[in-house]
Amino acid sequence: MRIEATTQEDFAFGLEPCSPPVVAVTPMEGLMLQVEFADGIKGIVKFLPSHLTGVFERLKDSELFAQATVEHGTVIWPGDLDLAPDAMYDVLKNQGEWVLQ
Repeated sequence: MRIEATTQEDFAFGLEPCSPPVVAVTPMEGLMLQVEFADGIKGIVKFLPSHLTGVFERLKDSELFAQATVEHGTVIWPGDLDLAPDAMYDVLKNQGEWVLQ
């Protein structure tokens, strides 16, 4: 389980606060997701076929890909698949689109 809170003591060790939680995800055609964070940042996550290897290979199944949902502020799929919300937030905040190659 991901803990989303940081304490003042964490900052003393150089840890940055976590990103705001994901509040909505909408699967789209073409291996894309529309994602929204609690602070209003929105963007598109695109999976290129070259990224669908290893644990992500199962997302080639369009029915499974369409089952993306949000749990505890993270985009997840059945079978313990998820996306790192901090990395996704940083890219979407700065570029509006995250292309996973």
